[in-house]
Amino acid sequence: MKETLIAEGGYVYKQETLLTVLKTSLFFANDGYSVYDCKGQLVFRVDSYGPDTRDKGEIVLMDAHGKCLLTVRRKRPSLHQRWEGFTGERSDGQKPIFSVRRSSIIGRSSVTVEVYNNPGEEYQIEGSFAQRCCTIFNAGKESVAEIRRKVDASTNVVLGKDVFSICLKPGFDGAFAMGLVLVLDQINGDETITEGAQVEPITED
Repeated sequence: MKETLIAEGGYVYKQETLLTVLKTSLFFANDGYSVYDCKGQLVFRVDSYGPDTRDKGEIVLMDAHGKCLLTVRRKRPSLHQRWEGFTGERSDGQKPIFSVRRSSIIGRSSVTVEVYNNPGEEYQIEGSFAQRCCTIFNAGKESVAEIRRKVDASTNVVLGKDVFSICLKPGFDGAFAMGLVLVLDQINGDETITEGAQVEPITED
């Protein structure tokens, strides 16, 4: 598989790599995230800054030192819950480098990811993120990353959904994968929160 590099910082691994994602919501209604490698070293983090952060529809992925790697932003209004990804901390007028959208608004659906600076580079995310069981496929239908439930190695017990794993195949950008996880988590949360709610007016995506 060819390398997929989206964010700066060298998060493309030569060997299959397992990252552990810890989702936290200790102080606010929003969620923060900490991502660790197999040695227990912090790789990525997302901080929650207060109860109004979710309303902005924008989330920043940082490295362990607080440097902004990616910003994912919800496009409003949007028929298929489209999100866009930007390099670093997004600024006004900046063009997105990728987009994420649901392939359908009826029933269970896959999620389509399009990379703008590389025509033809597209990914499909299939499975259930709510159950922490889904796979990211490239255009050639090769698995490039998997999201799985985390199992405690000492007790062989499946942990709660706030702790899960991302398995990265060689050559796939870990920062990109985590950016997609942030979008999937927001889409999943929106589906839970807005179930039965009135639909907002929409425009063409």
